[in-house]
Amino acid sequence: MKIRFQADADLNAEIISGLIRQEPTIDFQTADEAQLRGLFDEEVLEMAAKEQRILVTHDRRTMPYHFANFITENTSPGVFIISQKLQVRSAIDELLLLWTASESEDWANLIVDLPL
Repeated sequence: MKIRFQADADLNAEIISGLIRQEPTIDFQTADEAQLRGLFDEEVLEMAAKEQRILVTHDRRTMPYHFANFITENTSPGVFIISQKLQVRSAIDELLLLWTASESEDWANLIVDLPL
């Protein structure tokens, strides 16, 4: 199945808009569209899993811990953590490459730091 993305509330919106401009067929739901603002990490992971969307976040501080706990009892489509130091253009390129070259099943229960 093709990758579907879910933005965490902390994700730079320029990444989303730039990626969609680059490839309009990408399914990338914003945090506002999913009503994720103000939710705890566990709830965000649960909603992304329910929608079969890989979560894209900048949250390197708390998300890995909550992800590790989440996958002990649940299946996750995965999490991509984008470094805040990574330029927007590079983040777009990384996500586009992953979307083009892989399937969502390839990332199940994995947390991946970007850039690769």
